Amino acid sequence: MEINKYIKTELGKLDRGIVATPDSREQLEDFADGCGQGSLILMQMAMQYGYKIALENLQTKYII
Repeated sequence: MEINKYIKTELGKLDRGIVATPDSREQLEDFADGCGQGSLILMQMAMQYGYKIALENLQTKYII
């Protein structure tokens, strides 16, 4: 499977979860602002962890 098809398939899965995937970083930040103190830090940690998982998935699928 070529990488573009793999990425498109994985992105499509994000819309089927229990939690809505925001359309933009601004939408995510607005949500975090409404949740109280510390939410922006948790948001950033979650984004970085998601990025790490994405890179690990690509590594598993295409490099190893």
